[in-house]
Amino acid sequence: MTTLAEQAAVGGEKPEGPRPDLGDPSFWQRPHAERLHAFALLRQWEAPQYFVEREKGRGRRERGFHALVTHADVVEASRNPEVFASAPGATTPEPARWVRALFGDSLVNLDGPSHAQLRRIVSRSFTPRILGRTEEDIRAVAARIVDDVLADGGGAALSDRPGDFVTAVASRMPFEVICNLMGIPEKERPAILGQVNRASGDTGVARAARDRFRMPGKGLRALASMQGMVADLGRERRRNPTDDLISMLVSADVDGQALTGRQLGAFFSLLMVAGVETTRNAIAHGLDLLTRHPEQRALLMGDFDRYADGATEEIVRHSTPIIQFRRTLTRDHRMNGHTFRKGDKVVLFYASANRDETVFTDPDAFDITRSPNPHVGYGGGGPHYCLGTYLAKQEMKALFRELLTRAPGLRATAAPVLVPSNFDNRVRSMPYAVGTG
Repeated sequence: MTTLAEQAAVGGEKPEGPRPDLGDPSFWQRPHAERLHAFALLRQWEAPQYFVEREKGRGRRERGFHALVTHADVVEASRNPEVFASAPGATTPEPARWVRALFGDSLVNLDGPSHAQLRRIVSRSFTPRILGRTEEDIRAVAARIVDDVLADGGGAALSDRPGDFVTAVASRMPFEVICNLMGIPEKERPAILGQVNRASGDTGVARAARDRFRMPGKGLRALASMQGMVADLGRERRRNPTDDLISMLVSADVDGQALTGRQLGAFFSLLMVAGVETTRNAIAHGLDLLTRHPEQRALLMGDFDRYADGATEEIVRHSTPIIQFRRTLTRDHRMNGHTFRKGDKVVLFYASANRDETVFTDPDAFDITRSPNPHVGYGGGGPHYCLGTYLAKQEMKALFRELLTRAPGLRATAAPVLVPSNFDNRVRSMPYAVGTG
């Protein structure tokens, strides 16, 4: 029996049977492997595919979209923001106007000069001193987490009380690092963590993003509370600056501007809801992959410095923490033999692009030696390439170094429990235990 990749290579013919419907909410309830198989089928059809508008209830309809599923299309659209715009919203559905007016626009929903200026303010705040201190802190946080894992798991003996890896390890790493970086007081952190969890939600199937932008709702109230808290901290740092990132952001002088309280709140929400979740999910998927592929784990443990960068990149490619973002056409445009019209919605499916057979040999394999590895797990390039890429990579490498060195037998004891979602490859929980190696 030939694989989809082999079929595409020899014939390029459209597959038989009905076309998978990415616009059907029930599609995102299907097992992860089935969805990846559906993307492989779609890559053999003439791309891009259009999925029609759907009834949302109460007489409203959700606009249809074009799905970009090949690596080439995702990269081309990502690097052409003048045509494929993030505004008015990169998530599905896009935030309501009143929400944007109340909370301000996130970096992911901005284009052009507004996006460039805000990104410059943030980028220039990451001074060499801040970055150097953050790298030291990342190593310290990783060591502290593994200290707790060993204490709870009984060290070298297999724990009789396997815990949840997401809660005990994967979530802690990015949350503690970002709080330390921003200068969030210890007493405020439990409340912020609760707000992050409520803002993120576990509703899945597009509802997580939608519920965030409706009132009343726990998600929106949590965002409001979190942004208000960090805005208060910003006002305090203006009066009494310290050496943390909040102080840098509210005092940065880029074209005579620093972040306003609302901009600071929006940026912090992005860090917390996006930065914490994506890194947390990559770490959790990473342990699952290393558990299911002992030969790759042995390779990494045998020479961590040699393979760490490749392992980090492959974990992100294989798991693709962010499944998709949306763009809106600013004008008529032709790409890949297809004509888009001004106002059309397109969705960039990173999860599909990262399994494109024309770019990645044996794309379903987990291979930490894969080179080159031009994945789009951090975006497809262009001005919206993930600002937190460096931070995420450092966190993953520091944590897996500690885990594999000091707890070499630690492993996932069951498959991760995933949250059905059309936006992120989120891990709700995953049991783990500390073993003898």
